[in-house]
Amino acid sequence: MTDHDQDKRPDRRALSSAARMYAVQALFQMEAAGQSADRVTREFQNFRIDFDDRDGPTDQADEALFTRIVDDVVMWQSKIDQATDRGLVAKWPIDRIDPVLRAVFRAAGAELVAERAPAKVVITEYVRLTQAFFPDGREARFVNAVLDHMARDFKPDSLG
Repeated sequence: MTDHDQDKRPDRRALSSAARMYAVQALFQMEAAGQSADRVTREFQNFRIDFDDRDGPTDQADEALFTRIVDDVVMWQSKIDQATDRGLVAKWPIDRIDPVLRAVFRAAGAELVAERAPAKVVITEYVRLTQAFFPDGREARFVNAVLDHMARDFKPDSLG
């Protein structure tokens, strides 16, 4: 492999970050359009995400991570939503928050439940992702606080 070939290959972190962004978008679409996880996942795989380095208008992403997040949200949604509710202010349940934030909490919650990545990594990635959707920073601080609570809820010693 030449140096030029290595320059063209995206790094693992960039692929994971893109997969998380697409997963949040897919979860938002599932809720907003009332579509099934299978349908939305197929749409993203076929038309929105470049998983095989083909030329096109989309970014590359880690397909396995994208699919795992969406599938885990479907499998663990009740548990994730309950943990999110416990992290939110009293009398402000998850169904009353912005649907983009709800998708962020569900995607991050899926990763926290599955424990495939360290909690600190998951929190950092989703706070950064929130900043892309809400650049003023207020929502990112809110997401950080709720995800920290969720991580401690799922695994009390996960943040040291």
